[in-house]
Amino acid sequence: MIIVDLLVAVTVVGLIGAFASVRIVKQFERGVVFRFGRVQRTPRAPGLTFIVPVIDRLQKVNLQIITLPVPAQDGITRDNVTVRVDAVVYYRVIDPFRVAVDVQDYGSAILQVAQASLRSIIGKSDLDDLLSNREGLNQGLELMIDSPAAEWGVHIDRVEIKDVALPETMKRSMSRQAEAERERRSRVITAEGELQASQKLAEAAEVMAEHPAALQLRLLQTVVEVAAEKNSTLVVPFPVELLRFLERSTPSDTAEAATKNGERGGAADAELVAR
Repeated sequence: MIIVDLLVAVTVVGLIGAFASVRIVKQFERGVVFRFGRVQRTPRAPGLTFIVPVIDRLQKVNLQIITLPVPAQDGITRDNVTVRVDAVVYYRVIDPFRVAVDVQDYGSAILQVAQASLRSIIGKSDLDDLLSNREGLNQGLELMIDSPAAEWGVHIDRVEIKDVALPETMKRSMSRQAEAERERRSRVITAEGELQASQKLAEAAEVMAEHPAALQLRLLQTVVEVAAEKNSTLVVPFPVELLRFLERSTPSDTAEAATKNGERGGAADAELVAR
């Protein structure tokens, strides 16, 4: 009976030890084993792995891309404008051994470096760069964060500046500046249009000076355009030059009319003399 109890006890202890020695490492993880406090150089691959209870300690390291929001940082730009900028950092672990040994908390370390780098990039940039040159600033910020992170076994995949908050006074100033710029462009465009119109009018005046009939035709065209609006009375002066133009254009009819008028006048004079 005592032997049976001993066998049962040994079996139970063996099962407990077996369960205590079994670990499961997920596909996106790597296992770093510490044996008596000394790290094993080869990390454990994904799947089922075994460790020695009490002697070994398994630390799992996540290799997925981690999204790290960087809290908004207040700073003064190079052109003395107070802004508030926040960003987001995407990073992943590339060396589980160095992450487990060289740095205590790599997530907190990356966050602190990101905050310091963001404040530094704000002080080195102008306001226009923060608003329009985001790609260049993102690349510079990525290099600043990746330099110390590479020594910890972490790779910075991407850094993005999310938002740039400006004071209300600066927003109003920028709005007035943009409005003044649009007004300036409008005046320049209007002046250019007046210049082109004056050049065309000068050319038209030269053509009309060479051909007086063109002026009369233009007058008639203007009358037609105005007459299309039937809500007003139109008084049109009849120029003498038009009569002369019509007289020159019909010389035969005019001559016959003058001859007939002459004959009628002569007959009337003869009749008056006879009486």
